[in-house]
Amino acid sequence: MRSSAVISGVLASVLLVLVVAGWSPLLSVDRSVAEALHRSALAHPGFTHANRVLSDWVWDPWTMRALAAGATVLLWWRRERRAALWVAGTSLLAVGLQQALKALVGRERPQWTDPVDSARYAAFPSGHAMTATVTCGLLLWVLALHWREEWRGWGTLAGAAAVSVLGVGWTRVYLGVHWPSDVVEGWLLGWCCVAAAVLTYRWSERRGAAGLSPENGGGGAGSSGSRMGERR
Repeated sequence: MRSSAVISGVLASVLLVLVVAGWSPLLSVDRSVAEALHRSALAHPGFTHANRVLSDWVWDPWTMRALAAGATVLLWWRRERRAALWVAGTSLLAVGLQQALKALVGRERPQWTDPVDSARYAAFPSGHAMTATVTCGLLLWVLALHWREEWRGWGTLAGAAAVSVLGVGWTRVYLGVHWPSDVVEGWLLGWCCVAAAVLTYRWSERRGAAGLSPENGGGGAGSSGSRMGERR
């Protein structure tokens, strides 16, 4: 997980520099892909409408945030307070990072004379792609800690999460409201946030376990707040 966090963070940083510097090969690819998909969106209105429903409702950032909020409430109710704080905190930090980069980079969205959809705020990174990655990643992590070994539907859920993350990225470019590199940056930053959350959670668990060890005078069964890692 540490290598995953480092690699995704480095790649996101490189892509950020290339976008800010206006590296022409990247911008050329962005423009070519966006124009080709926009022509397709105009030619297939039914498919375009389906993409709008998926993008604006099913995979909308507020839908994802509602799922994260629901997971936070459920974890808190189960007395998994640390995990609940990690899910909520990571989700909020991801939103803050996303909005900060949008404001700092200030990249314009694709402009069309015949748009099929519209969006507000700056383009880079894609908020839809980043939010979906963070939410799906966190939910899979929580479920894996609890039920991965005993729940047969794990593969189906993991597949649905992958389809959601990749699918929302596709819809944003297909609908002409993002450049491809916006989406890729959202995926990379989102995964980096998830990986960092998992790493810091494990560190917190180890530190808590060390503090509760008999050598340190910690209590055993009477300690408050169960740890998710013990339930695997």
